[in-house]
Amino acid sequence: MSAERRLQHLCQHLLNGQKVEPSIHQFFLSRSRQKFSNLNSGSPPVVIGGMVIDIHANPSSTARAGTTTPGKVSFVKGGVARNVAECMAKLGSKPFIISIVGTDVAGDMLLEHWKSLGLSTEGILRCEGIATPVVSNIFDLKGEIAAAVASVDALELFLTPEWISRFEKNISSAPVVMVDANLNPLSLKAACQLAEASHTPVWFEPVSVSKSKRIETIIDYVQFISPNEDELLAMADAVSSGYATYSFQTGESATYRHSAETLLQNLKPALRVLLEKGIDVILLTLGSNGAFLCLKDLPHYDIGHVRHERGTGTGSALYNIMSSSCQCLYEVEQMIDWTSPKMLHFPALPVSVVRLTGAGDCLVGGVLASLCAGLDILKSTAVGIAAAKAAVMTDLNVPQEFFLVSVADDAKTTILAAKEVATS
Repeated sequence: MSAERRLQHLCQHLLNGQKVEPSIHQFFLSRSRQKFSNLNSGSPPVVIGGMVIDIHANPSSTARAGTTTPGKVSFVKGGVARNVAECMAKLGSKPFIISIVGTDVAGDMLLEHWKSLGLSTEGILRCEGIATPVVSNIFDLKGEIAAAVASVDALELFLTPEWISRFEKNISSAPVVMVDANLNPLSLKAACQLAEASHTPVWFEPVSVSKSKRIETIIDYVQFISPNEDELLAMADAVSSGYATYSFQTGESATYRHSAETLLQNLKPALRVLLEKGIDVILLTLGSNGAFLCLKDLPHYDIGHVRHERGTGTGSALYNIMSSSCQCLYEVEQMIDWTSPKMLHFPALPVSVVRLTGAGDCLVGGVLASLCAGLDILKSTAVGIAAAKAAVMTDLNVPQEFFLVSVADDAKTTILAAKEVATS
């Protein structure tokens, strides 16, 4: 029986009344198998990493080397951590960001926008004599990056363990901490150790192939990662000696040529390396092929359904509308055997692409906002896919606004189209 027919059959037999969501507890456990005590504390999630001004250059015709090309150049607020946090904020979460900007016009732009979102700037260090991080992107006619130059040294030099440690209380009470790989290795480790001390789960966003290798020094502290194909292979290589590379070409070009199933078969060895090293959840982004959600075999997870007060506080609107829209999916989730490794494919949603730069960050932001709101990992991933769809329909890294009804409808469509892929 197809997944959709099973859903329809189950929906006909669902009882009225509120269903109990699987708790975020079931996905975050410490290495000592203790439950994280602050997952439902109501405190803001913490996001640590880059706030950047992106310079976007969009040619109106094919660019040629050695000469100028007519087009449009714009300044866009960016940075992986900043994009993720803004997406979370616009979906109802209120993240606390720890970052750095300079005392220049770019820094002014970033700070003023952050204040306009009603978010705290307390964790943003403003340093005299440094330039706010800037990334210059040149796009092709399809909206993909053809070339880019990143000037983000300030993040590595001034976003120090000492500055991060000032916000130990924020980290210790957070439901989750996301770190991006723009941090230098010492700062990454300091942030992760503060999180571990309070049993706060850590999400590592690899940023780029070269920086993704920084996972090596913090692998023991991280529960979540969100790489693309190339970053996944680089991370697997970094945490294992002599890791074998693949003969097939990876990256976006490979994504377009290979089906999701073929890609997964080729990437399974790398996925297993990272799962065996202690990562609990891998959100593998595949561009136009959507994403894979890879869950570790952890029989000691609390996979029971714990009732918590929902529908109040930050994220309540997202939780309520998703629970209402997807209530017929609850019983399907109970059919999944969570005591064995799971690899689930969530296809991308059809969309007219304007620009692709913010899609991955909004995918992560959507998942994090949903988990913090109390949604389970399946619905949260589907919300992330829906947020990514909204992102590619705008020329900004994060849409001006998310319409929660549309997000919920897209998330439901995604869940209905998702399927489990064999792990053997």
